[in-house]
Amino acid sequence: MSIPVAIVGAGQAGLSVSWFLTREGVEHVLLEASTTAHEWTDRRWDNFTLVTPNWHCRLPGYAYDGDDPDGFMNREEVAAWLAGYVASFDPPVREHTAVTLLTEREGGGFELTLQGPGGEELLEAEHVVLATGGYHLPIVPPFAAGIDPSITQVHSADYRNAAQLPDGEVLVVGSGQSGAQIAEDLHLEGRAVHLALGDAPRVARFYRGRDCMTWLSDMGLYDTPVQQYPGGRAAREKTNHYVTGREGGRDIDLRQFAVEGMRLYGLMSGAEGTRLSFEPTMTAALDSADAVYNSICRDIDAFIEREGIDAPPGGQYEPVWTPDHEPRMLDLAEAGITSIVWGIGYRPDYRWVKVGVFDGAAAPTQTRGITSVPGLYFLGLPWMHTWGSGRFAGIARDAEHVFHAIVGARQPASARH
Repeated sequence: MSIPVAIVGAGQAGLSVSWFLTREGVEHVLLEASTTAHEWTDRRWDNFTLVTPNWHCRLPGYAYDGDDPDGFMNREEVAAWLAGYVASFDPPVREHTAVTLLTEREGGGFELTLQGPGGEELLEAEHVVLATGGYHLPIVPPFAAGIDPSITQVHSADYRNAAQLPDGEVLVVGSGQSGAQIAEDLHLEGRAVHLALGDAPRVARFYRGRDCMTWLSDMGLYDTPVQQYPGGRAAREKTNHYVTGREGGRDIDLRQFAVEGMRLYGLMSGAEGTRLSFEPTMTAALDSADAVYNSICRDIDAFIEREGIDAPPGGQYEPVWTPDHEPRMLDLAEAGITSIVWGIGYRPDYRWVKVGVFDGAAAPTQTRGITSVPGLYFLGLPWMHTWGSGRFAGIARDAEHVFHAIVGARQPASARH
């Protein structure tokens, strides 16, 4: 079987480029190992909400038009919104069809090995868009295998709610977006929570009368190409700022959680049986996160002054709690901890892609989705082009860029001038 364009992945990125191809009448197929946009129900906890305002939700030909643009949709609302997008143009999706191998075809194009309900089959395509995102394999440290088997271990990808975990106290490892929000979720459910911090920064939810992300959007931060962003391409490795959209949105202040009884630790560095070890990094992590918080507020202050905007007065965050020591050891049994939630992220998995478009760290080498191999593209990666590339806010323009590359490559050379 042969087709002009194959899109691997039917999440928001794959659907976005499909919208452009459908409008242009370009024959294509979306190959989805599970179900369309399944990540929003399969890898989100029950009380999940967006951390970006609803108005950020805009895909090609389709934007949020509800009555709460500055609110934060929950998991079910996002899934319903995406279902409405699918219904708006009926993309050619083949669900439960995994791509197990992608290779270059002699003379150009690609061959994809598919595994679906009917067994294995081969598909040839002139162009392939890899729209599977960058979060494939949940990360669990090697020393997790040495933890006493009586302790329940769950990755954030599989966490759903507090009732899923056995009675007892809970250790959450990681303070990025997922770890911080899951720690909050458990804390609000009345569970005794221990939190091992990483190096994630944080941001104010609201500042000077508006959502911080709305200010940052007006400041052009989501439109700045990664090459021009402070730190350049290294920005791709940064952890996202922690904040929450729950109950209309608010800050996540780990110091305030400590005041309310949450136990904080530095970076977890080892485990044996029920004994865990930590690096003395908690104070530095809290100080660094607050420094970023205040730095962003100062940037907003400068923008307001420069643009002459009438806004409520601002201010700087002052710590509500300061640790008096750095815990280095924790015995799970003595503390009554019966479960661990790992919230330390994911790593990409492109082992099935046998095409030379990866660097020495197995990361895709691309410029705004375009690779050095003609006909092969990426879409929906974090920081692929801008801060918005892996988010609803920036997918549309990246998808359009990839679409134009596909259409331009399919035209005769004489038609391109």
